[in-house]
Parts: sequence; structure tokens; C-alpha cells
Amino acid sequence: MIFALVALVVLALLASVHRYVWRRFVGDTTAPGSTMRKVGTVAAFVLPLLSVGALTSGRIGAPFWLQQVLAWPGFLWLACLMYLTLALLVGEVVRPLLTRVLARRDAKAAPEAAGSGTSVTTVNGTVPATTGGTRPRTEELVPAGQPGTSTASAVPSTAETEPETVRETEPFPKQGADATAPQPTAPAPTQPPASATALPAPATPLSAPSRRLFVSRVVGGAAAAAGLATVGYGTANVLRGPSVKRVTVPLAKLPRAAHGFRIAVVSDVHIGPILGRAHTRRIVDTINSTSPDLVAVVGDLVDGSVADLGSAAEPLAGLRARHGSFFVTGNHEYFSGAEQWVNHVRELGLIPLENARVEMDGFDLAGVNDVAGETEGQGPDFVRALGDRDRARAAVLLAHQPVVIHDAVEHGVDLQLSGHTHGGQLWPGNYLAELANPTVAGLERYGDTQLFVSRGAGAWGPPVRVGAPADITVVELASRQA
Repeated sequence: MIFALVALVVLALLASVHRYVWRRFVGDTTAPGSTMRKVGTVAAFVLPLLSVGALTSGRIGAPFWLQQVLAWPGFLWLACLMYLTLALLVGEVVRPLLTRVLARRDAKAAPEAAGSGTSVTTVNGTVPATTGGTRPRTEELVPAGQPGTSTASAVPSTAETEPETVRETEPFPKQGADATAPQPTAPAPTQPPASATALPAPATPLSAPSRRLFVSRVVGGAAAAAGLATVGYGTANVLRGPSVKRVTVPLAKLPRAAHGFRIAVVSDVHIGPILGRAHTRRIVDTINSTSPDLVAVVGDLVDGSVADLGSAAEPLAGLRARHGSFFVTGNHEYFSGAEQWVNHVRELGLIPLENARVEMDGFDLAGVNDVAGETEGQGPDFVRALGDRDRARAAVLLAHQPVVIHDAVEHGVDLQLSGHTHGGQLWPGNYLAELANPTVAGLERYGDTQLFVSRGAGAWGPPVRVGAPADITVVELASRQA
């Protein structure tokens, strides 16, 4: 019942966000019935369906090829939707400011445009107004036919005014012999010099509907550019693979002989429909380049079954470390067949620590199952992993989720290595991750226990990382006795 209610709330939220995005990008910027509006409307229905398909296809057991077809467009659209919405929300602040600026500009330009278009009609023709829009004085108009003038003399000099077409008056026909005599004609108006026509054209004021359309297109275009560029940048961050970070962790109980012991911590690889064998190979090569003493794979290795992803995980057999490679389950293993994956990674040469412990030179290395395993009766068992150990020795615990740190403190763990959070993966998701996890990324202390959380080497859902770059961290243990 609760799950169904949450699902309805999520679907309602997605529908509302898509409606808002459609209105701002399509409804406000295109004409009804236009091709662009039809295309935008179709996309507003198809893209969310692809996203739902990408999220659910793996859970319902859809063929792997279909999962791959849906994954790229479906998950990428979720990232685009997020950043397009954020950009549009910023645009809501800019929109009224830009509208006000344009309205003031148009209000200032309107009188100038009206004044420059005034004209005066005389007996002999239409006379343009002066630049200021004033009419000629009556005494300046000379009646037609006055001695010493022509019929065109009532028109001001074309050199002093803008060019206009002058109406010529046809004289009455003469009777008798004079009727055949040539009639005097008014001189043809001369073209004004170029300097007389080089007046600046006033700004054309926009009507209110045109202004709204202009603002909508400017804000929408800027939002689209910002949102899509952010997603492109974040996708490139994932596809080029994780970087290497290094951190030194002093442990009070670590003997001098173990000083400088290096553990390559990798979490959240998320091999799946998007990140496959090439992604695994990049991670293995990066880890091996650090020449670690031990490799710790702390959960969420896969997003899919062994049948679909077994070959994509095979490069893990190439991991090289003096004291071996160890693995603990994450919550996504329990969505993908944890028992089968534990057996498969063992075949690839990794050592699963299922609520178990091994003694290393100078410290104990323990691992617990993820809390998601409680649904299958395979949850974390700290007593089994740590209950009978010698507490005079330093203890390093592998646990996928940081939330078990309080159990680690209770059982005298010196250092817990975790992942799960992705560092938030998509800003501002880090603020949400902080609500659910004691530490989102990095090293923090809880009593006598230190907790290190990796941002992870892959990505879940959208293959996009913004503000939380992927990493593999070399944790170097330091003895206080050294």
C-alpha cells in the first residue's frame, strides 16, 4: 500500500514537471498547429515513457538487448529533465526582468516613431513634416499661380525635407487657338541629396504578445543550452573513467611493520546496460597502475544478472595486488542475484567477505553483507565478522553503506571503507544524500572509528556525474609508531 502511494506521488511529480517543461519550451515558443509544436508534444510523451522503461526493464526481466536500447535515451532524458528544469527555474527570475527592460525600451521608442512619420497636405501635394513633427506655418505656403512662381513652388525644397510623392494638379483646358499651344509644365522634382535621407530609423516597438514570445524564446533557448551542456559535461566525466585519489589514514593500533600499507578502494562500478566490459577494463587498468597491496571492492559492482553481465565483469580477473582482492555485496547485488554474483567473483579471483574476517600482516580485514540482504536473511552480522577478534589489533571493515558506522564503532573498528552515496552524483543531489548518510564523501571520524566514503567509479541510472567526479581511492595506512 505504501509502495503504491509513493509510486503515485512520483508519477504525479514527473507528470507535473514534464507539463511545465513542455509549456516553457514548446507551448510558449511555438504556434498552435505548427510542426515544431507537434514534434515537441510527441517528445513530451515519448521521452518519459523511455525513462520509465529504462527504470523498470531490468526489474521485470526484460531481454537484455531491450534494456540496452532503453537505457541510453531513457536515463539520459532523466538527467536532461533535471537540469533543464533547474535552468528554467532560474529563467523564471530572469523572465520578468527582461520583460520590464523591453517594455521600457518600447515605451521610449514609441513617441519617436510616431513623430518621425507625420506629414502635411497642401493644395498641391503632401508635404512631409520636419524632423520634430511640426507643420509649416500658413504664411510659408505660396498660393499656386501667383506671379513669379510655378505650381510646384508651394512645396518646400526637397533638399530640406524627406522625399515624398507630390500630386500635380491638371490645369483647365484652354479654348480656341490657345487650346493647341503647349502647356507649361511644372519642373520635375529633383532627388534629394544622400545626406537628406540618412536619418536613423526609430526602434520599432513590440506589441505585448510579440514581447512575450521574444522573452520566452530567449529564456527557453538559454535554458536549453545550459541544461544540455551540463549533461554533456557530466556524461564525458563518466565515459572517460575514474581518476585516482590518495588519502593517508593514521591508525593508532597499526604496527610499524604495516606502515604505508596501500588499499585501492573501488565502489559502485555499476556494470550494466550502459557501462559494460570496456568500463570494467578501464577500472582494472587504473587500479593496477597504482600497484596496491590490496584491492577492496565495496559493493554495487553490477546492475543485472550473471547471465547478462558475466562477460562484462571478466576483466576483474586481471586485478593485481600483493595481498589479493576482496569483495562485499552492495544493495544492487541483491537486486541482481547476490548469491550468483558472489560465486562468480570468486571464480574471477576475488575473495568475498560475507560477514567474515581475515588476518593481514598488522591488522584484521573484515567485511559485512549489505543491509539490503536482510530481505533475504543475509544482512550484516557484526558479531560473526568481528565478535571474537583481538581488539588490540587494528581492524579495517568493508561495508557498502556508511549508515552502519555506529555498529562499527560499537565493535571497535578503526577504519570503515564504504561507498553507496556516489558523492551525490548529480548536483544538487549531494544535499539529498546528506539527509540519508552520515558521510557523503571523504574521511570523517566517529569516536575512535574513522569512516572513508568513496564517490564510486561508475554511475547508476544516468551515465552522468556533475559535481561528484568518479574516483578510485588509494588509502594508505599510517602507523603512529612509525
